[in-house]
Amino acid sequence: MSNSSTIDLSGLTETIEEILEDYGSQCSALVTESIHTVSKQAQKKLKQDSPKRTGKYAKGWSVKVDKDKIAPNDIIYGKKKSTYAVAHLLEHGHAKRNGGRVAPVPHIADVNAWAEKELVKVVKNKIQGVEV
Repeated sequence: MSNSSTIDLSGLTETIEEILEDYGSQCSALVTESIHTVSKQAQKKLKQDSPKRTGKYAKGWSVKVDKDKIAPNDIIYGKKKSTYAVAHLLEHGHAKRNGGRVAPVPHIADVNAWAEKELVKVVKNKIQGVEV
């Protein structure tokens, strides 16, 4: 809908609803696009920041788009079944077999915090560029 058209007062409500609906759908598409972009960046960052004792753990991160939800949602996960347990032990540390503790290697929480801030920044920048 063009902003420069004349509107009859009887159709003002419908015109405003149409403009807001169009704006909402544009913003929704931009948010979905931003989530996919930031999740891919977070996956790469997680691969870089993960401990690389053998290299398999760091390479095992993947992104899955969850289409069953009402809101857009990407999930970064370890491809192998044992990854979640190893991730927890690495992230939070664990007890050693003969006493003592292994120091934690925080890498997931750091990337998660970065992704949250980055997503807000990316969405703000994209929505500010939308013309009504």
